[in-house]
Amino acid sequence: MSALIHHFVVHRLIVNEEEKIQAVPRDKCLTVTPQIEHLAHQINHSFNTKPGKGVGHFAQAGDDEESDSPDQESAQFAEALSGFMQAQKQGADDLEPRFHQFSVDATRRLIDSLANAGSVETGFLIFCQYEYLATQYLMIALLNTRAHVEVDQSLELYEREHLDLAKMQLAVRIDLTQLDTQPEQQRYISFIKGRMGRKVSDFFMDFIGCEELVDVKQQNKQLISSVDAYLAGENLDRQEQEQHREEVKSYFKEKIETGESLSVSELSGRLPAREDEQHSFEQFTKSLETPLEKDIQPDPAALRQLAKFTGAGAGVSVSFERKLLGDRVIYDPTTDTLTIKGIPPNLKDQLNRQSGS
Repeated sequence: MSALIHHFVVHRLIVNEEEKIQAVPRDKCLTVTPQIEHLAHQINHSFNTKPGKGVGHFAQAGDDEESDSPDQESAQFAEALSGFMQAQKQGADDLEPRFHQFSVDATRRLIDSLANAGSVETGFLIFCQYEYLATQYLMIALLNTRAHVEVDQSLELYEREHLDLAKMQLAVRIDLTQLDTQPEQQRYISFIKGRMGRKVSDFFMDFIGCEELVDVKQQNKQLISSVDAYLAGENLDRQEQEQHREEVKSYFKEKIETGESLSVSELSGRLPAREDEQHSFEQFTKSLETPLEKDIQPDPAALRQLAKFTGAGAGVSVSFERKLLGDRVIYDPTTDTLTIKGIPPNLKDQLNRQSGS
């Protein structure tokens, strides 16, 4: 990530002797060093590659009727952020202490949100404001540490702690540029969602007053299904269809790496079109019963759907590359059967041993 880091600060959440969550705030922002820049890059990359993120906006008074938090409290984070952004616009010369105070106040609100939810979360709370591809962002992430062992030149072993980015489950990124210029789109907040049942991030969203607007996973699923339907109607042979799917995969990967949204218009330019009939993927999606959004946040999990057919149920798990369908793998919908030519050697060995027993 070639980004300009404006401010970076970290605070700590601990459980005190009274068994309550307590903040241990840092006294000022960290000086931006190459190490800080590298860490910011790692956090941003880890966030981009997390599947199943949600998208939303700051809830207005009365938006969230089911929330237990008063509207005024829910709006405090947005108001504080707006105040900081206004000071930045005006060129205030005390932006660093302002950002630090904003982060300290936000940390206190997070503790209140944890208490209201009856949750216990500890770790290092990171606030990072940065600029990437002419867009301003605010990243907030709660990270824990993991022990690892190092060996020095004297072959002495030392145990050290490092931030466990791989298990980052509580993080939110706010597109400050879109919040400032296009707030009506209501898609300037993205956040990591929990994997099963109740969202792990519920209390995290409460503390910034975020209302989820878009189901990113469902949007990506609809996009891939639309690509499949469009290619199937273009009278392309199997090899041509696979080539175009590879192009879609490449586009997905580009956007995941940069953290940008997928553009249906841009994607349409990478897929076959018939100019004489004014027929393109973009126009095809507009004719759908449920048209696609113009811009969609990419879900890394969708890449697997582009590459493979996968399914499991009733004690059977099947997964194979899409390009094998119709070649080594034949599906007969009338008999609901799959015929596999060339069984994987390890599976074949198990089957042979079982049949010989």
